[in-house]
Amino acid sequence: MNALQNVSILLELAVAILGLLIWLQKKKSYGAFIFITFLLYMVYDASRLWNLAIPELILRLLFAVASLSILLAVWKLYKTE
Repeated sequence: MNALQNVSILLELAVAILGLLIWLQKKKSYGAFIFITFLLYMVYDASRLWNLAIPELILRLLFAVASLSILLAVWKLYKTE
């Protein structure tokens, strides 16, 4: 099961990098929100997988911020013509 979780974290990294490229190279602000979202998802998942000493409250806040960030990204995508 750890192998599958590692693959998932690598996929999250790939999406974060693509979000960063969308933001910096394509100059689309929603790329920043995609980058933030998947970077936070990586931290969240890695902390669970590798038992990092991150307090549960911090993890919950990170997850909430990631959810808000992807909501903003999707809203910006929806508003684009």
